[in-house]
Amino acid sequence: MKTLNDAFHHTLKDIYYAEQALTKALPKVAKATSSAKLKKAVDEHLSETREQIELLKKVFSSIDKKPEGEKCDAIEGLIKETEGIIEEASGVALDAALLAAAQAVEHYEIARYGTLREWAKVLGFEEAHDLLTQILDMEKAANAKLTSMAVETINKTK
Repeated sequence: MKTLNDAFHHTLKDIYYAEQALTKALPKVAKATSSAKLKKAVDEHLSETREQIELLKKVFSSIDKKPEGEKCDAIEGLIKETEGIIEEASGVALDAALLAAAQAVEHYEIARYGTLREWAKVLGFEEAHDLLTQILDMEKAANAKLTSMAVETINKTK
């Protein structure tokens, strides 16, 4: 990478890979949780993730690039950590740790989409900027939902 445009395209491929990987990981999280609320939130986010993949395809199209992913070590690590939680934790610790892992993913995505959105603006990619803003708003809402769930129910169980 030598230019901001190169960094933008690389990061876009990175997050595209991440979203694809999450469509495989989220059903495992939903299956592992004993909390009906957390399961519902994870299932809803899986649906949103599929929608975000479609929006990302539009971002690629808007900059005349083919939608393709590039291995994202960060999301691979977060998924591996979540798989470890599923294997090692149980009871209330499992639900609390799964929720925390889900928030770690959301925070990663918020950071990536925030960066991509601002780079799109600087690069003059207006349509990409608008689409990335839409995805960023979805990720922020998902994080807020998880925070509320943690505070109101999941973390109160001892």
